[in-house]
Amino acid sequence: MRHTLIMLVVAISFSVLASSASAGKPSAAGSATISFTTNVLLQDNGSSEPAVAIGPDGTVVYTALSWRLFQTNVWKAPFGSAPVFQGAPDAHIDGAVGGEDADVDFGSTGTLHFSTLMAIFNPPSTAAKLGISAITCPNADTSNNFANCKAQLIDTNQADRQWVTSDGLTVYISYHDSGSSTLIHVQRSDDDGFTWQSVASPIPGQDGLTGMSTFNNDQGPIVADPTTHSVFAIYAAGQGGLQKGTNANFNNIVVSRSTDGGLTWHPALVYHAAVNTALNNVFPALAVDPSNGKLYASWSDAHTVSFAVSSDHGATWSAAVAVNSGDAVTAVFPWVAAYNGKVDVVYYGTTASSKDDGSAVWNAYLAQTTDDGASFTQVTVSDHPNHVGVICTFGTGCARGTRNLLDLFEVAIDPQNGKAAVIFVDDTLTTYTRSDGTVAPLPQVIVAQES
Repeated sequence: MRHTLIMLVVAISFSVLASSASAGKPSAAGSATISFTTNVLLQDNGSSEPAVAIGPDGTVVYTALSWRLFQTNVWKAPFGSAPVFQGAPDAHIDGAVGGEDADVDFGSTGTLHFSTLMAIFNPPSTAAKLGISAITCPNADTSNNFANCKAQLIDTNQADRQWVTSDGLTVYISYHDSGSSTLIHVQRSDDDGFTWQSVASPIPGQDGLTGMSTFNNDQGPIVADPTTHSVFAIYAAGQGGLQKGTNANFNNIVVSRSTDGGLTWHPALVYHAAVNTALNNVFPALAVDPSNGKLYASWSDAHTVSFAVSSDHGATWSAAVAVNSGDAVTAVFPWVAAYNGKVDVVYYGTTASSKDDGSAVWNAYLAQTTDDGASFTQVTVSDHPNHVGVICTFGTGCARGTRNLLDLFEVAIDPQNGKAAVIFVDDTLTTYTRSDGTVAPLPQVIVAQES
């Protein structure tokens, strides 16, 4: 979830622009032929914590949280073209304001699914609760500021960090209980996102593995597998009886699988680290290759981005391998995408030995494997450093200015050409004036498309 809801005054003024540059410099991981064309998506309200989804026809949709408005910014374009701003799908939901978290899914049906975290106000009280929206756009029609989409609230009783995925007409949204973070709630739609019903949580009532996850987890994305029609949830969990209620250094990576539409779940331990090793820097990532059903997980211990694969639909997992190398000594915020045997992992990396180094210089990286992690080719995606200083991974506990990038960025692969689209944050480009008169970075998002 984003931090404090604050109004910002921008010290610059410009329309939505796109500027291009080349990126894709090889790192010490080896020579590479991977290259990118970048587009800077400047917004006078700023953008951070972006997501990306690509449809079956190669149309790419990008989202990001507005830095100064209570909304989610959305762009769309065919792969290889400069993204065009579409508006904000959550800006007109009665009784609520959006832009606190967002995720996007482009279904095989051609329907576009958004889910955003909403602040819900309850007059006459000024107190707000956090809820979840489900926004459904048939034929990916985002015209007229999403006038032809159905936008609805599906939970209004405290929620946090939602994710959305689909398998044909079946759509899933998962999210945390923001009051206690006890459960991962899951809702399912059987009609392509128009109506919803609650199903079971991946956490309770299974065994000791999930028992120690209660009040003690940090959830990553929910992912549907079109080859088996299963659905998977990944989360980092702490050590039961030792960490619960004492810290959030979650030292286990767990993936739960449901084969019956979320009615029951079965967990598998992907990776276990020493107690008090934090593997939630920030979200563990998960992807399925729709061509073969293999699953890929990635996470960061604040130094190394690790990677594991499951070839039996999440029942067992390979030994973890390190992804980042060379200039990316320290790496955080991993995300993973897979298609037709190609797997791309992205992360922010620096030569500094700690993410808490105030002089750390950061870039966005992509590491690619075609042999399930036996080897990686790492390239620099950004054509200049996108951040200088601390990257905080403690959520609302972060000091001012250390969380400009918020908590993630993403990669997706175009099924038409097998190329990657990356959207990441840069807080070195523009500034704004805070209400107290101080000048601060105004984050913007950059899109990098594999050439």
